[in-house]
Amino acid sequence: MTETKTPTPNALWSIFTNKCPRCRRGKMFLNKNAYSKLTLKNIFDMPEKCEVCNQKYDMETGFWVGTSYVSYALTVALSVSTFVAWFVLFGFGLNDNRIYWWLGLNALFLVLAQPWIMRLSRVLYIRFFVSYDSNYKNTEPKVFE
Repeated sequence: MTETKTPTPNALWSIFTNKCPRCRRGKMFLNKNAYSKLTLKNIFDMPEKCEVCNQKYDMETGFWVGTSYVSYALTVALSVSTFVAWFVLFGFGLNDNRIYWWLGLNALFLVLAQPWIMRLSRVLYIRFFVSYDSNYKNTEPKVFE
């Protein structure tokens, strides 16, 4: 009898699809679409544990406070990339208002992308503490408490 080995889910794909860091299969958020209702409850509504591997998401009181640093880094990275794209496509001049157009459009982009950035920052932040476990069915999930 040969045992069929399940393929390892792609790490990058599991990040962008908001999957559990331990098994890369369970959903981290109850609602798949962060934009369906623009309320903080909808954006951050998470199950207590992963439905596949039982990894607890809120590992200690105040655990998600650190996501503000990740969110800040993502926002800076997106702003730098839009700055470079604007510079390559349109350029900046001393005698015109192109820098103000970039500032306004970048601010609008960041406001519209904020629900996605907040979710992505949670997914990335928990990966600092919980790594992928290919043997998640036979091992205990990581807890801090």
